Amino acid sequence: MTTSIGTLGRVLLSLLFIWAGFGKIMMPAGTIGYIAHYGLPLPPAAYVVAVIIEFVGGILLLIGFMARPVSAIMAIFTVVTALVFHTHFADVNMQIHFMKNLCIAGGLLQVTAYGAGAWSVDARMGGTTGRMGVTA
Repeated sequence: MTTSIGTLGRVLLSLLFIWAGFGKIMMPAGTIGYIAHYGLPLPPAAYVVAVIIEFVGGILLLIGFMARPVSAIMAIFTVVTALVFHTHFADVNMQIHFMKNLCIAGGLLQVTAYGAGAWSVDARMGGTTGRMGVTA
């Protein structure tokens, strides 16, 4: 049961990132413009980094391959995204997005701490058993 719940959590987290990354792939000019609007340096490079972390990282998280380092990178990315794009706290919607990002980072850190679980590529490749008998 615990394995199923952990796998479901990992899959649900991954779907958010795959969906967001796919959206960026489909609208590169709009995404690059949005990044530029917030003053990030090298918006085209930031776009590529975002697509890799969201889409590729999301797929890796979905299948549970290299889940610990991938989820750690995604957690950092998610916190940075909150700090860059969602700090206009006079807007309640921005407050919600900021807190949502922090909560997502918390879920990703759970994957970082406990691994992908038994239903993952990591486990099939001989991952080690971590805390609570969860295969990493």
